[in-house]
Amino acid sequence: MDLKQSIEAAKLAIEAVSKSKPEIGIILGTGLGMLGEKIESGVHIAYESIPHFPISTVDSHAGELIVGHLAGRNVVAFNGRFHRYEGYSMKELTFPVRVAKALGIHTLIVANAAGGLNPQFAAGDIMLITDHINLMMENPLVGENDDELGPRFPDMSAPYTPELLRLAEDVALEEKIKLQRGVYLACVGPCLETRAEYRFMRIAGADAVGMSTVPEVIVAVHAGLKVLGFSVITDECLPDALQPADINKIIETANATEPLLTKIVMKCIAQL
Repeated sequence: MDLKQSIEAAKLAIEAVSKSKPEIGIILGTGLGMLGEKIESGVHIAYESIPHFPISTVDSHAGELIVGHLAGRNVVAFNGRFHRYEGYSMKELTFPVRVAKALGIHTLIVANAAGGLNPQFAAGDIMLITDHINLMMENPLVGENDDELGPRFPDMSAPYTPELLRLAEDVALEEKIKLQRGVYLACVGPCLETRAEYRFMRIAGADAVGMSTVPEVIVAVHAGLKVLGFSVITDECLPDALQPADINKIIETANATEPLLTKIVMKCIAQL
């Protein structure tokens, strides 16, 4: 079964359960988990019941799709994303973006947890992603291209939609929420980086580093979607003052920041 047929099968399975026509897709990465609880009239569909969907293996990811209403708009939210380090191919981990496009969305919102490389960032900051660097050494568009899904050579000069960046900044200003701007760098993981690698990434121009998001954004751009992205800075990755990673502290920081990011995203959705 080719990619287009797989997308159609997943789309039909979702539409058999929910008749809602989503306009906005949201990948509920770290920092946006509670947003799923705010979706009204939400229909929850387990990933394993959707044809060709991967299954999330990360404990903190619920592994379900939610279709409903949020801030007055029809949305589809993915409560649990997929990562390359779980063993999924690039096409598998970006499959939800393809399905969301088929369901009718025009905008994708993504969030992630990231280590802060910029010395001006602190744990607990929210970074608006203005651009990215792909150091995963793979691209989800490699292989035969289907022109019905997107162009062979998509332009990546502005993967994060400028008007949505301005909207997010305006909303953060109105809400008096500090919002950093920066470049997100993606690598495969699952191990965290060495001091030398952090130093290299900073020299390369990255402000934050994580293990997701970039493949999803590449496919979103290929599909003609508008994109808005955020990183929750959960720890400070400064090579000359590096401390061993404390996963419990990272989770605690993400949870503390979540209400602020949720407020920004909900207000942005209301004004899209």
